[in-house]
Amino acid sequence: MTSSLLDQPDFHTTRSTAPFMLRDLLVSVLLVMGLAIAVSLCLLPAAQAQEKTELRIGYQKAASLFVLQKNQGTLEKRLAPLNATVKWVEFPAGPQLLEGLNLGAVDVGFVGEAPPIFAQAAGARFAYIGYDPAAPEAEAILVPKNSVIKSVAELKGKKIALNKGSNVHYLLVRLMEKNGLKPSDVQPVYLPPADARAAFESGHVDAWVIWDPFAAAAEKAIAARVLADGKGVVNNYQYYLGERGFVAKNPKVIQALFDDSVAQGAWLKANLKKAAALIAPLQNLPVDVVELSLQRYQFNVRPVPDSVIAEQQKLADTFFDLKLIPKAIAVRDAAFKAAP
Repeated sequence: MTSSLLDQPDFHTTRSTAPFMLRDLLVSVLLVMGLAIAVSLCLLPAAQAQEKTELRIGYQKAASLFVLQKNQGTLEKRLAPLNATVKWVEFPAGPQLLEGLNLGAVDVGFVGEAPPIFAQAAGARFAYIGYDPAAPEAEAILVPKNSVIKSVAELKGKKIALNKGSNVHYLLVRLMEKNGLKPSDVQPVYLPPADARAAFESGHVDAWVIWDPFAAAAEKAIAARVLADGKGVVNNYQYYLGERGFVAKNPKVIQALFDDSVAQGAWLKANLKKAAALIAPLQNLPVDVVELSLQRYQFNVRPVPDSVIAEQQKLADTFFDLKLIPKAIAVRDAAFKAAP
């Protein structure tokens, strides 16, 4: 007798075990999915750690606002929600800071007008990303308290100490032009600030062109007299410079830096004595010296407009005319432009 398909053992076995096979398959799928989720959760902290951003800031001890921010830890708190941290890297002067920026040791730096000119002429890679308002009274020509020199015009034939190729070099050139003098009418003595102060005090030079806080220190300690400052002659801007790639990739981090600088700068200007008391020991300066210096600087960082780039170009052209830089440069080439 021929058996039907229903009578064959394999068919009955398949029908009776099918639900169990489906159940086992579902359990396996759920186990795999659970394992995948568990692995993902384990790897999540590592992925987040990899995404953390470190902002490396180059600063000088004379940069009072950065010194205050570093000491107070305000920037660290502002960056925390962005999963970003701060590393503060101190440099002795602007040129070394620019070299650090060019070599990738820092992401952002804060310097005066002159160092970026020399750095760009040397082929350094950086971008102007912000600036503080003009502070023309924060640099000046000083003379001893008992000097007979009463005007810039009377500096003709005199020995003048200054830092070669610095902001004050530009100030001296502009003040001489304003008073009918040529560069050849004076005897420049190129010295760094500490050596210039010694030469000034000992009478080896007749005048000293210098910036704060060195100028403020000479005024307070030895009653040096301001012959002329930069008011109406130069701007004396301070610049925030950045590595282009970092700035383009981390706009929120840069904005947080600017926001904190504006907030702390406003507090500083509204509380000069308290700010000076905090900053003075960090700069190894008397409180009254720091307070006088803070009065003459402005702290309100903004993006760099074309008008400020044009002013920086004047400084670059002057340094080229004086043969202080080897080639003419276009400052606008170093201006940062955010992607549209």
